Amino acid sequence: MLARLQSLIGLAGFFLVWEVASRTDLVPSYYVPPPSTVLPALVRMLGEESFLRAAVATVLATLIAVVIAAAIAIPAGLVLGSMPAVRRATMVIIEFLRPIPSAALIPLFVLLIGAGSDTKISLAVYGAVWPILFNTMYALDEVDPLLTDTARAFGMRRSRIMSTVSLPSAAPFALTGIRLSATIALAVVMTTELYGGGAKGLGQYVLDARNGFRMDLVLAATLVAGLIGYLLNAGFERLHRRMFAWQATGAETGAGAR
Repeated sequence: MLARLQSLIGLAGFFLVWEVASRTDLVPSYYVPPPSTVLPALVRMLGEESFLRAAVATVLATLIAVVIAAAIAIPAGLVLGSMPAVRRATMVIIEFLRPIPSAALIPLFVLLIGAGSDTKISLAVYGAVWPILFNTMYALDEVDPLLTDTARAFGMRRSRIMSTVSLPSAAPFALTGIRLSATIALAVVMTTELYGGGAKGLGQYVLDARNGFRMDLVLAATLVAGLIGYLLNAGFERLHRRMFAWQATGAETGAGAR
């Protein structure tokens, strides 16, 4: 309860500073209208079908991208984490591709795929796959070798070891990677909507509002995007606590033993 109160106080302080800065022309009020202008515009936007459709399109594209990224990155991370030879052979390519920002690939993807949902989802998958891949891959470095040696002693095949030993051990780390990837995917989806053209969503809504010189709508839509990102992060954090409560219990037990 105290943490929530402190969060609300911090949020209220942020809006107060924003209001004062805009009203006193510390920042140009034309470009950064105060919260007293933006928040009523936000309330009106929530009643507009066009805005709601744009928000839903962005959220759906983000979730689809995260699911596809997880489906690619978790098996790949298990393979790379459990097969050192494959890992050494591919790490140069992976480390070359990973730093390339998704936004830099927008023109290429638009030419190859076209301006639409496929482009923004593909780019979001590209951006979201890396945290999941590396979290899964490096999680296998923490697996107790005794577990895998015991599984081999019982005659388990490599695929069975991956599914029964490696995957359960890596699952908490993979879910952390998914949580990080969700916000990355949201940012990539909105960026593609904003600069890729033709992809309906919050980014396109922001672009249309900017072209109409409606900065109150631009900032209102930006606040909604921030809220969506916060909810995605909070949702995955809650899922992590529910699914892997034993981690916290084990940590507390270990701390107590020390």
